[in-house]
Amino acid sequence: METEKIIGLFKTVTSDAVIEIALVIAVSVAIIWLSQKLFPWLAEHLHGKQRLFVLAMIPTLRVVVFVLATIWIVPMVIETTVQNMIAILGAAGLAIGFAMKDYASSLIAGIVAVYELPYRPGDWIEVDGTYGEVKHIGMRAVELVTPDDTVVFVPHLKLWTGLIHNANNGGPSLMCVTSFYLTADHDAHQVKQLLEDVALTSPYVQLKQPITVVISEQPWGTHYRLKAYPIDPRQQFQFMTDLTARGKARLRAIEVKFANLSPEHAVPVNP
Repeated sequence: METEKIIGLFKTVTSDAVIEIALVIAVSVAIIWLSQKLFPWLAEHLHGKQRLFVLAMIPTLRVVVFVLATIWIVPMVIETTVQNMIAILGAAGLAIGFAMKDYASSLIAGIVAVYELPYRPGDWIEVDGTYGEVKHIGMRAVELVTPDDTVVFVPHLKLWTGLIHNANNGGPSLMCVTSFYLTADHDAHQVKQLLEDVALTSPYVQLKQPITVVISEQPWGTHYRLKAYPIDPRQQFQFMTDLTARGKARLRAIEVKFANLSPEHAVPVNP
């Protein structure tokens, strides 16, 4: 009896229906594959918000294609009555709940990520101490490339359980912070002006964004934090290197002494 009920859920699939299903699957796979090739190529020729918008279209298009293909195929193989759909969804929910709980949770979180946008392709994010650029958002995981060119796959499940730090949040502006540690005996106004000039004359600086120097006095000396924005988030490490190298050269020219920090006084700096 139960077997008859299960069989009754499905239609008789003809050869024409099989061909149509195969065509729908093939077209869907082709569209997704082309979007993953074409959109990144197009994004490389754009800048700022336009680049990030094009990259963000990749996971959105994949979800849309998947939903449309499912809506097209399901009525061809299943009698779509209310009773049948309730039975199928209930059985699928139980199977997912027991057999693939974590995987299903990651898939659901991936769909949520497409619409809540905690990260997008082109964003620089930190998850569980791993910092990198979002290169690809899959159905189950997000692909990061770290500054050391290591590819890291982070399950979307982290949306439910962890903190996600987004440095540019879909925009072209990403703040870089460069630290300088000096002994206490110096002219703070002169050093502040010097560091602002260093940032202002960098070839990587985004002039539309503010340049700020934050000074804090410590037991070992004075901590300067130079905050500025590169033209493109991908230039952040070249920008920070340029600020550090030229900042140290300019500080040496005015004979300012650098602080020697003991391990217990070392200030942790985010990458």
